[in-house]
Amino acid sequence: MTFQSPRSFNNWLRSQLKEKKMSQRQLALQSGVDHSTISRLIKGDRMPSLGTATKLAQGLREIRDEAEGPAYFANLSARQLLPTTRVEYALRGDDLLSEQDVRELMQAYITLRTRRIRGNGANGANRPGLSRGA
Repeated sequence: MTFQSPRSFNNWLRSQLKEKKMSQRQLALQSGVDHSTISRLIKGDRMPSLGTATKLAQGLREIRDEAEGPAYFANLSARQLLPTTRVEYALRGDDLLSEQDVRELMQAYITLRTRRIRGNGANGANRPGLSRGA
């Protein structure tokens, strides 16, 4: 993926750590990248170099060696994200929402989406507007 901003990279890194149930310090040990650098990347304070991003991907076991780094990051953007993932990323990008707010909103979204899918099949997503009583 071509990360356009520190925000997009930090979302990717945060989701990878969460998915792999890995702490920042564990990633630092696995990747050889200083934990303070990882912390700044997660906060969105800076963008990593390709070398640092590659080391992190290796530490996360997304790639095996440095030669795979550029191709891996280029292909990330080609992967299709599920609608629920896009919604969650958007909610997490709102600094005014707490973790609990995000969980509650995601639960409401998933519940409504599931009702629409069950009620109308995959075409339920094409219905205009949202009905409060759905």
